[in-house]
Amino acid sequence: MSSTEKKQVHDKDMNKQEKEALENIIEELEEESKEETVAYTKEAAEYKKGGKTADKKVSEEKTSEVKASEEETKEENVEEEVTEEENAKEETSEATEEVHEEKKKGLFGKKEKKDPLKEKVDELNDRLIRQVAEFDNFRKRTDKEKAQMFEQGQSNVLEKLLPVIDNFERGLQAVPEEEKDGAFADGMNKIYKQLIKQLEDLGVTPIEAMGKEFDPNLHNAVMQVDSEEYESGMVAQELQKGYMFHDTVLRHSMVGVSK
Repeated sequence: MSSTEKKQVHDKDMNKQEKEALENIIEELEEESKEETVAYTKEAAEYKKGGKTADKKVSEEKTSEVKASEEETKEENVEEEVTEEENAKEETSEATEEVHEEKKKGLFGKKEKKDPLKEKVDELNDRLIRQVAEFDNFRKRTDKEKAQMFEQGQSNVLEKLLPVIDNFERGLQAVPEEEKDGAFADGMNKIYKQLIKQLEDLGVTPIEAMGKEFDPNLHNAVMQVDSEEYESGMVAQELQKGYMFHDTVLRHSMVGVSK
């Protein structure tokens, strides 16, 4: 066998070996691919199961959320319905009150419609009452002013009579002791008592001064005197008698006050 033939046989053997090696590699690859396919199929199945469980959980969660939202919506709807009912009640009560007020206004409006003649009579009656009240006040004020003027006139006249009384008292004091029981002295004394009685009837009274504490509202001090009988500040001497006319001083007493 020549070298060329040997070479050809050798090449055939090599091709055969290579072919067998390639077939073995292909078989191994096919087995690996089958194994991978089986593993992938298992994983896919497991993944599907897990996905279904997760989906189920998600769906359950969504269902609970939907239920909760539906319950909240129901509560909100109930609250809205209650609020609407309360608002409707309030509106109804307000409308009722407005109707009552309108009825009252209508009734009062009917009463306020007066007869013009009656209004005129009421106006004249009111004016008459006011004029009567004003006249009554004017009468009272006038009577008070007249009384004050009359009292002022009386006090002026009585004040002018006081010197006459002083002279009567001085004249009676000047009568000698032996003549005090005489007809002249007795007549002067009776006239003096009658005059004092008339002054007392008119409201004139003498002011008590001797032995009283000095009062500038009643007494007019003209001097200070030494006195063992009276304390300091007391009236120890009366130089001129003072008189009151009702509640006013007609004339102050002229006095001497002890030191």
